[in-house]
Amino acid sequence: MNRTGITRATREPLPGGGVVLAVPEGVPDVPALRFERESERRWVLRQGERPLVLARSEGEGCCRELRLRRLSGHRSPLPPPSAASMRSGANWPHRYARWLEETELGPLHRGRWRLTPRTVFAPGIWDCDLVRDWPDASLDLLCGGGWHGVLPLRPLLAPDAPRVKSYRKHARQGTLAPVLLWWVSFLDGWLLLDGHDRAAAALAEGAPPPCVELVRLPADDAWQTTAAEITEAHEQRVAHLAARPEGPHTARQRQALDRSYADVLSTLPYDADATPMFALPRA
Repeated sequence: MNRTGITRATREPLPGGGVVLAVPEGVPDVPALRFERESERRWVLRQGERPLVLARSEGEGCCRELRLRRLSGHRSPLPPPSAASMRSGANWPHRYARWLEETELGPLHRGRWRLTPRTVFAPGIWDCDLVRDWPDASLDLLCGGGWHGVLPLRPLLAPDAPRVKSYRKHARQGTLAPVLLWWVSFLDGWLLLDGHDRAAAALAEGAPPPCVELVRLPADDAWQTTAAEITEAHEQRVAHLAARPEGPHTARQRQALDRSYADVLSTLPYDADATPMFALPRA
């Protein structure tokens, strides 16, 4: 990565304008923007040495409450887009990928990362599940730990704030640069890394903002191991089907097995992996 003079990540273009970055060996294992585990119930989001989010879970059982305190000082890992670049219709996933490689403020570290446009969300993500309270907030975690919402890292400005008003015209014209969302597995939700004012502008115009989603992907050896296990299970099902007397639906059943197998294998390299939680640095 450029901040340390290391070779850029390898790029794999994806259909629809997305890209996968394979961040190489030699990049520091601990990124600037990272989660650190303080105890079983406490973690902190840190950017460099600066804490941005302090979190603790409360309650017993699988459904707990996550109490957050966000602190000022978040610095976007991306430079602000110019009006000209927004009107030009840039390939934003690729542009954001390059900026994330160059920044000293982002979450990238060794491994595979996907940046893709995100246009569809479950109902409620950008209204009732958008955390507007500042600085303190409380999230009700569902069984298994999820919450499924959007957590801004600084307050959203009012719809009539000058910076928001300047973006609202772009929102109406369909030229607004997308916000950058980081998918966090243990929250089952997103952190808003860049574009707080653009998000406020789009919401003021009555629509969710355009988004680019940053997702950490499994390592090649991990998804290939899973693929081998799925292949073995598929071959066993095919052999079991072949051992049965042929009937009027046998061909259709074989086609369904093959189609399901192909669909699963095609998504394995691009499915989200767990977001790492780093250990606190030693004093």
